[in-house]
Amino acid sequence: MNSLFYRSQCASTQDEIFHYFSAKNPVPTAVYTFNQTKGKGQYGNSWESGAGLNLAYSLAVPVDRATLPAHLFNFRTAQLLAEFVANLTLAPAAIKWPNDLIIKDKKVSGLLIERRTLDAVPCYIVGIGLNVLQTNFDNLPKAASLFTQTGLKPDLKSLTGDLHNWLSENLLQPVPAEEVLRHINASLYRKDVISVFEIKNIRQNGIIRSVEADGRLCVELEEDGLSHFSHKELEMLY
Repeated sequence: MNSLFYRSQCASTQDEIFHYFSAKNPVPTAVYTFNQTKGKGQYGNSWESGAGLNLAYSLAVPVDRATLPAHLFNFRTAQLLAEFVANLTLAPAAIKWPNDLIIKDKKVSGLLIERRTLDAVPCYIVGIGLNVLQTNFDNLPKAASLFTQTGLKPDLKSLTGDLHNWLSENLLQPVPAEEVLRHINASLYRKDVISVFEIKNIRQNGIIRSVEADGRLCVELEEDGLSHFSHKELEMLY
């Protein structure tokens, strides 16, 4: 049975996946489009995507088939996406905590994982927005695409099929939590480099030291010393 479905246009693949996942065949199931009109990002943010230029992809994975807790499942997914992009482009891909993909200091992909019930089955819905061919980012100075950063112009449909196969084959393979943490720390964007952070509307220099076992980010701040942060408690101004 097909587990990858195409829509010529949709508002959000995160919502569209509800029409395709079935409890009768609860395998990892995905829907994708190259024309998403109301994409979702982290914490209610939007993901802008030019028609025919970028990929919007959502993969539903039954929770009981995941072998990691939610925050490590997020890091494992980010790691696999980074590996896929690096293998495709031959360019190093770093992970900006917790789940943005960075190539040459620009964001080329965002990852959103939601836990929702599909056809009475609790699922993780892995949403990936990947900028592929877009060149105009006038209103998004921190964004870029695979093409702008590496010169690569992959076929969108072939890229999607390869990504789906990669995630389907690897995402549910048992991986020790220690290995996931080791990988995320090895590929962490701006680790051990002085950066500027905004914390409660106050800017402060700091150095990212690690991602901890509970998923929090450990930052050595200029004024406050070693501090730990959960999502949205700080912003890196890179």
